Amino acid sequence: MAEEKRFAVLIDADNVSGKYVKYILDEVSNEGAATYKRIYGDWTKPSLASWKNVLLDNSITPIQQYGYTTGKSSTDSAMIIDAMDILYAGHVEGFCLVSSDSDFTRLAVRLRESGMMVIGMGEKKTPSAFVAACNKFRYLEVLAQQAKENEKEDGEESETQPEMAPPAAIVHTILSMVRDNGDEDGRLPISEVGNMLARRYPDFDVRNYGFKKLSLFIKSLNMFEVVSEPSENGRNRIFYVMEKPQPRRRPRIYV
Repeated sequence: MAEEKRFAVLIDADNVSGKYVKYILDEVSNEGAATYKRIYGDWTKPSLASWKNVLLDNSITPIQQYGYTTGKSSTDSAMIIDAMDILYAGHVEGFCLVSSDSDFTRLAVRLRESGMMVIGMGEKKTPSAFVAACNKFRYLEVLAQQAKENEKEDGEESETQPEMAPPAAIVHTILSMVRDNGDEDGRLPISEVGNMLARRYPDFDVRNYGFKKLSLFIKSLNMFEVVSEPSENGRNRIFYVMEKPQPRRRPRIYV
């Protein structure tokens, strides 16, 4: 069994609301264990007083950073310095950077250059540069919405409408993947499709479109079929994506 990855979760309190903390930690737990949990801010500010119970309930260490200049955030530099210290200590295999601020773009790039897995999380206002710098990026509003839906029902799929329409670029990308990398029958394992999409689009998440499973999302595009067959040991099933056959047009006959 593969060893569980260890993550450092670093949160920018100036750009993230305390209501998202549970969803952040739950999402990180899907990837590994959060061995460092730190949050940065000027805790003398009344605006951060509401964080107290959240930090205690989730065992998150607050790091004090005074705002020396009005209008500028000094928490960014403290968070970056801590990230580099943790990197060189060699006790983690990945980082989760939680902020909607583009100032952490270079940090994400530097951590990836050192072989770290970088998960970014922020609100939908997060600049695209920071999103692209991460291995994966998750939108906090989507995580919160999904968690609420899971509490209401435990069904296969939510009845709510998708928040975003699948970009044409993603549809064409899946089509190219299947055509270029499929086997002799034109099939590509759905796990490979998911991995390739994550590498090409860091913010790709089927939950953005109202689905819980990649297979349901792909079926909704009406261009692909999802088929399965038993694995070699017969215990599991392997799912494949293949292009849906297009109906042939009847040739026109002119009299």
